[in-house]
Amino acid sequence: MRTSGGGRRTIAVAVLLAVALSLVILGLAGVRDARSAYGTVGAGTNGAARAAGAAAPACAVKPTIVLVHGAWANTSSWNGEVTRLQRDGYVARAVSNPLRDLTSDAASVAAFLDTIPGPIVLVGHSYGGAVITNAAAGNPNVKALVYVDAAAPAVGESTGELSGKTSALSAKPSTLYDTVPRTTTPTGDTDLYLKETPFLRSFGPDLPRRTAQALWASQNPAAMNAFTTPSTAAAWKTIPSWYVFGTADRIITPQSLTFMAHRAHARIKTVPGGSHLTLISHPQPVTDQILAAARATCPKRR
Repeated sequence: MRTSGGGRRTIAVAVLLAVALSLVILGLAGVRDARSAYGTVGAGTNGAARAAGAAAPACAVKPTIVLVHGAWANTSSWNGEVTRLQRDGYVARAVSNPLRDLTSDAASVAAFLDTIPGPIVLVGHSYGGAVITNAAAGNPNVKALVYVDAAAPAVGESTGELSGKTSALSAKPSTLYDTVPRTTTPTGDTDLYLKETPFLRSFGPDLPRRTAQALWASQNPAAMNAFTTPSTAAAWKTIPSWYVFGTADRIITPQSLTFMAHRAHARIKTVPGGSHLTLISHPQPVTDQILAAARATCPKRR
């Protein structure tokens, strides 16, 4: 049966109308689905912003990060941490530790802290941990302490007591140190330089050999009094503390570090296989722990 030209046009129009109606229905369903998932466009955007804000609130005042090196080291040992902290928008200051005796070294760092306005996160490596334990006492701006393979003495304890029974420093002093008498001091103290073999084998065994040799050659000597002076404060009793240390530390044993960290009720991060120089060999996890402490100083929103 033949269909007239007018009939064919009528059928075509009907088909087009049916297709258009189907597309409209599908489009409305899609809008309903989208609104179901995200709300309106405005509400969805604001909701996402609120969620992002809740997950990572901006800190109005970031703390200054002050880093204190330990014995047989210098400020450059913090280079890896300083680079990342600066990249993340923090002011980071690696200060010189005189390495003379605990009382005067802590006084020197405390005087530097007094020049910094606002909150401070105070970080110490090795003997530097004993220094920050004393330097932070009585300073309300110090909001957190971070110990990196570090000593955290109680009142009356010396740094030398806290290395642990199996520490490499328990060997005969003649096998560990090159000694230089300090004729400029009335007490006749002695400067100690760590010999190359214990430096490479025990201080930084997880570093490339050439790097370790360069660090050994450029070490700052520590006076014997630095390790024998008793601590007069224990700031970790009142200031929140964080600990990070290598599980293969041979200078301050992991057992001793764990004891001090638990005593201070510190948040603990360990670096598997890390040596006493994790701040150089593993700067990322060390910096992560510093940042955790820094973020915890951010005031809570009311």
